[in-house]
Amino acid sequence: MPTRAVCPGSFDPVTLGHLDIITRSAASFDEVVVLITHNPHKHGMFTAEERAQLVTEATTHLPNVSVDTWTGLLVDYTQREGIDVIVKGLRSSLDYEYELPMAHMNKRLCGIDTFFLLTEQHYGHISSTLCKEVARYGGDVSSMLPEPVAQAMNAKLSEE
Repeated sequence: MPTRAVCPGSFDPVTLGHLDIITRSAASFDEVVVLITHNPHKHGMFTAEERAQLVTEATTHLPNVSVDTWTGLLVDYTQREGIDVIVKGLRSSLDYEYELPMAHMNKRLCGIDTFFLLTEQHYGHISSTLCKEVARYGGDVSSMLPEPVAQAMNAKLSEE
């Protein structure tokens, strides 16, 4: 039976750490949907459509990965789309403590399981928020982002 997984997140922007989790998910599941979600606690640099385009560009080498956007409850999306599991990457125990209650709530709401993948150690310090902050102050984040994403970020910052 084919398995469909969803990797939800704001991906503002998608980092090499995100891409590692997506790539490893693509190797474990028949189909992976990278779901661009809205987090009201984060101020975005890129629109949802721009983020979806950047993720699409970064995952062209993964034929079983698609990209979608969603603004509602994740469990509503998983039920509507026939998703079997949620995949979340964890960088540290702080991520685990943030993600665990959501995983329990999603399980309670619709019975879906969440699979946690530990981030590769060399990506553990990378976050979209830190990349944006470093780039805004002129730092080089090109080693932390897929090339098209680094270019898009530089273009966006030159507009500010």
